Amino acid sequence: MILGHIGARKGSKGVPRKNFRLIQGKPLIDWSLDQLLEHPLVDAVVVSTDDGEIYDHAVAKACLKIGLRPAHLATDTAGKWGVWQHALEASEALVGPVEAFLDLDCTSPLRLPSDITAALELFRAERPDMVMSCCEARKNPYFNLVEPDATGALHVSKPLPGGVVARQQAPVVYEHAASTYVVDPAYLKRSKGLWEGRVIPYLMPPERCVDIDTPFDFRLVEFLMQEARNG
Repeated sequence: MILGHIGARKGSKGVPRKNFRLIQGKPLIDWSLDQLLEHPLVDAVVVSTDDGEIYDHAVAKACLKIGLRPAHLATDTAGKWGVWQHALEASEALVGPVEAFLDLDCTSPLRLPSDITAALELFRAERPDMVMSCCEARKNPYFNLVEPDATGALHVSKPLPGGVVARQQAPVVYEHAASTYVVDPAYLKRSKGLWEGRVIPYLMPPERCVDIDTPFDFRLVEFLMQEARNG
């Protein structure tokens, strides 16, 4: 049993009501929700939300009926982990034991169905605690990310002996792309956060990892969608 999950909180400071805002003719959440509902490897889908309209919308599209998320998981400071744990527990009460918990972030609608398939295949092949979508970082803390010291002077964030004078010499680092996650349910139940176990990357191109957090991001994603539609 593979359980697909989307978390969609009602509030949003950067883009008000962004999860249900129309983009290219349909609500933002549906770009990810439809991928789950239509994917042949996904057996059941659940949406965790504190928004009655989003909840009714998801149930009408055949998502599991787990009710609205608890109030303590609907705040600005509530993290993914607690939301995932609640959604898994509520869903297993309806559908039984889950083999893999597949989360799609609805603010990252540019992934392809093939990304979902590849992430699930990587999870099955490697059996980690979690597969996390990543992309190669545009800035590198060993080379061109800097931070100020107590005097305000800048220094490389992670200096190496002898220094790094070219990007190619720096260790590879990835950006955590909030797009696609596959989690072992046993790990999700026993752990308190993402980084306690063996987490491995599923690498995606950066153009499919744009996360909508600001009005500019929304405009950028809409432009990229239109460009893809126009070929």
